[in-house]
Amino acid sequence: MAFSKSRLLFAVSVAVHAITGLTHEFHHGHGSQMPLDYVKYPYQAVYPGDNEVTADSIFSGITTFAKLPWVQCLGKDKEEAFDIAFIGAPFDTGTSYRPGARFGPAGIRAGSRRLTLYGGYNVPLAVNPFLSGLKLVDCGDIPVTPYDNKHAIRQIESGHKELLHRSAFTPLGNDSATGQPLKPLSKDGKHHPRLITLGGDHTIVLPILRSIYSAYGEISVIHFDSHLDTWKPSVFGGAPSEQAAINHGTYFYWASQEGLIKNGSSIHGAIRTTLSGPADYENDDASGFQRIEAREIDTIGTAGIIKKIRDTVGDRPVYLSIDIDSIDPAFAPATGTPETGGWSTRELRTILRGLDGLHIVSADLVEVAPAYDTNAELTTMAAADVLYEVLAVMSKTPLGKVED
Repeated sequence: MAFSKSRLLFAVSVAVHAITGLTHEFHHGHGSQMPLDYVKYPYQAVYPGDNEVTADSIFSGITTFAKLPWVQCLGKDKEEAFDIAFIGAPFDTGTSYRPGARFGPAGIRAGSRRLTLYGGYNVPLAVNPFLSGLKLVDCGDIPVTPYDNKHAIRQIESGHKELLHRSAFTPLGNDSATGQPLKPLSKDGKHHPRLITLGGDHTIVLPILRSIYSAYGEISVIHFDSHLDTWKPSVFGGAPSEQAAINHGTYFYWASQEGLIKNGSSIHGAIRTTLSGPADYENDDASGFQRIEAREIDTIGTAGIIKKIRDTVGDRPVYLSIDIDSIDPAFAPATGTPETGGWSTRELRTILRGLDGLHIVSADLVEVAPAYDTNAELTTMAAADVLYEVLAVMSKTPLGKVED
């Protein structure tokens, strides 16, 4: 017997109500039992929006940075485009004191698991970098040999350059103020993606700057570290061999010698190292850096430090390098060369947020050696939180300008 129109509408209404009610009961965990094969959220965490589910699936699946999608960028996914990628460089045979930073990439990823526990919205910067519309991925690690430093440095440069010269996933678009199309900041005229490298000891920055030079030319550098890292090889280690002359205390010396750094518009922050003597500062000047001593935070505060940095780099493209030892070992003990008297995690995060609006083309965080951490994973957690601030700043400012 055929249904009348009214009966058909009634039947559909009852069915919809039943399905809605069942879904509601599954969501709230009461009423009808949830089927064993029911999975509302897959193992790969999503990044929820305002007032949506948080604290879901942060321990499931492989450990990537902030549970970002894992893309084998140097393997089977060689053609995949992205806007910002995390890439590990597990190298630590250029260190002078405590080794172990080869495990830094894995440790930082473990420390980042809780970054989206509450949703990922950055309150001071008023942005959720995971919902910014950019394609964010974790590319895993660059294959790096632990046996041959010369070859390892070539591997890092090659891996970084291969990723840097991919086309960015998202077009530059137009300037938000004028509506005019943005032009890339690079010297080669291409819109490049950004890479955030997980170290590894600080030696990795020399091959990274070589890679950056291939796209941007000489670059301004913001460097947070307790040490200068511009030492002459004859002073730092004595350079007993050509390869030994390149290490985590001399890589900026070599970068300056190779013309990779824009002299006068680069700056160190959190410096508090001892020296061989005043000549080390003269050499640092010649390498093209301004300096902010760690103790200056007591006189000019975070606002004064931010101003010094912004006045130095201006609106130029800039590379950001962060040694975890810029943070005091009370807050981040697991590092290769700890120095007391450093900044707190809160102070460094505040300063990084003060870089909002700068054109940060790529960045790194290095010298995390998890074997020296506390059971509470203080250092790896601090490293992940610092990179969260960097990611938020990057996500707000495209790498383009309106042509004059």
